[in-house]
Amino acid sequence: MNGQAETYDFQVETRQLLQLMINSVYSDKDLFLRELISNASDALDKLRLERFRDDTLDVDTSDLHIEIEIDKAERTLTIRDNGIGMSRDEVVDLIGKIANSGTAEFVRDLKEMQNSDAGTEEFIGRFGIGFYSSFMVADEVKLLTRRAGETQATRWESSGEGTYTIEAVDAAPQGTAVTLHLKPADPDDRLFDYTDPWKIREIITRYSDFITWPIRMPANSTEEDSTEPAELETINSRKALWASPASEVTEADYSGLYKRLSHDWNDPLETIRLQIEGTLQYQALLFIPAMAAPDLFTQGAKRGVQLYVSRVFVMDDCEALMPSYLRFVKGVVDSADLALNVSREILQQDRQIEAMRRRLTKKVLSAVKDMATKRPEKYATFWKEFGRVVKEGLLQDAANRDSILEICSFETTHSLDASSTLREYVDRLKAGQEHIYYMTGESRQAIENSPHMEAFRAKGLEVLLLTDPIDEIWVDAIPEFDGKRFQSITKGEIDLDDKSEDDTEREQQQQEQFSALLSWMSAILEKDVKQVRLSSRLTTSAACVVGDTHDATPALINMYRAMGQHIPQAKRILELNPSHPLVSGLRAAHAERPDDAKLAQTAELVYGMALLSEGGQLDDPSRFVHLIAERLGEGL
Repeated sequence: MNGQAETYDFQVETRQLLQLMINSVYSDKDLFLRELISNASDALDKLRLERFRDDTLDVDTSDLHIEIEIDKAERTLTIRDNGIGMSRDEVVDLIGKIANSGTAEFVRDLKEMQNSDAGTEEFIGRFGIGFYSSFMVADEVKLLTRRAGETQATRWESSGEGTYTIEAVDAAPQGTAVTLHLKPADPDDRLFDYTDPWKIREIITRYSDFITWPIRMPANSTEEDSTEPAELETINSRKALWASPASEVTEADYSGLYKRLSHDWNDPLETIRLQIEGTLQYQALLFIPAMAAPDLFTQGAKRGVQLYVSRVFVMDDCEALMPSYLRFVKGVVDSADLALNVSREILQQDRQIEAMRRRLTKKVLSAVKDMATKRPEKYATFWKEFGRVVKEGLLQDAANRDSILEICSFETTHSLDASSTLREYVDRLKAGQEHIYYMTGESRQAIENSPHMEAFRAKGLEVLLLTDPIDEIWVDAIPEFDGKRFQSITKGEIDLDDKSEDDTEREQQQQEQFSALLSWMSAILEKDVKQVRLSSRLTTSAACVVGDTHDATPALINMYRAMGQHIPQAKRILELNPSHPLVSGLRAAHAERPDDAKLAQTAELVYGMALLSEGGQLDDPSRFVHLIAERLGEGL
């Protein structure tokens, strides 16, 4: 016999309260099903635990499950479980957490939870919060529940308009059934038809696919007029690979999950598993793709890993758990200990998140380093696809800068085909070499043909060939690697020899011989260069243009200007090769005819050729061409 239904008034204007829940807490109406299934899963977990604690509890735990039932004619959706259930007092307490609280008190608590970095755990997982999300999609909600071990059940009903009823029921199965009387579909308001089995399956697959317990629905019937009840089928995979023992998971399993997460047709290049125990427990299954996505460098493109809480999907692109320079990483992170906002849609920024981010980052960098050591072919693919974006971390992540440098590789003059890591470069250093030499440029060919390379080629010294735009920035920000300082071969003065007394005396003699020419050319080219000096880096070219040690390169200045930042153009230094016939001839001619105007034009041509040889741009190309044509004509 059922008891008499008792009607209670909400202590507040419930419409106002529900509007807050619907409009402020949840951004997606589909989430109501995730919440109700999470509640059902919690009830099944609690029953299993209760049975373990009390072996005298008279309950059947042989087929614990969640069942979804749709009635299109009545427009109802029922979510049913055979879990722990609730007593009358628990219904009043758990659901009444909202229904029986004053609006002001609840709103204050809710706002404090949303704005605070801590304390949200008090609301997260409470039955009442998820339960009330039902009113986003339902005009009326009915709940029938019986606690395991008890004989009497409780029915709760409300339209959310001011009152709710509670009634004692004698006959009811163990567990909880929530029946929603659905609102009409309104696609403009993103209120979908939740009597459509395909829509329900889609939501479950997205949010609840990895829940431990089977979620069952009637199988899709091809005979619409059939009167036979459809056979129930389990629609969630239940297989959370990150929680399964590694020995039970195949490469095909990993590949299937990766393709589902990334929408990539290819298998992942590398799979990374991580399980952390302790005060903060979480599991991660990460994938490095075999190919870069087309939007890898697109501003605003979605990035981040998927976040699960106790196998329930919470967030699709969780940027907080992975730095932007590892934005190509796909995968899943699952934890029951995270601080979320009340709707479980937004991570609170707290120390837990930072700790997880640091650990995940170190794990990915360690996996790449291991790949470079043990699987060089895979690493070569990785660096080809993602090297440019990884180098962003040299500027963004000072804490992991050394680890990032360890996994970077670059083209060098050591090999025409293979790139080298910095560790390999350092291992090949010549005796007494204290610097890691590098040059930036648009291409390998442009760098190798630069006059700056001549002395290094002659001495057999290896040079890093840096051709990515970001290389222009990070090499100025990082002073050294493994105790060896980075040295640009286009800046400052280069001294590659241990000079003998004869060498020093010869250089002094050259300085005396060319001092008049150097002073004269410095004056002639004053608007273009800060100094003209003799070079120790040239062997075959007549001249080259270099910068001071701390000057920005022309390419870097152009990059900043392209971004709208005004960077003044610093004057550079023109270096002359005293052994080149053009330079020695110009010195002799200037000594004989110091007032010859054509010698000044020759000085202009020497500077222009040096600028063009490094890929620079002339301020007045037409004048340069005119002078060249004039001199060629005189030589015929």
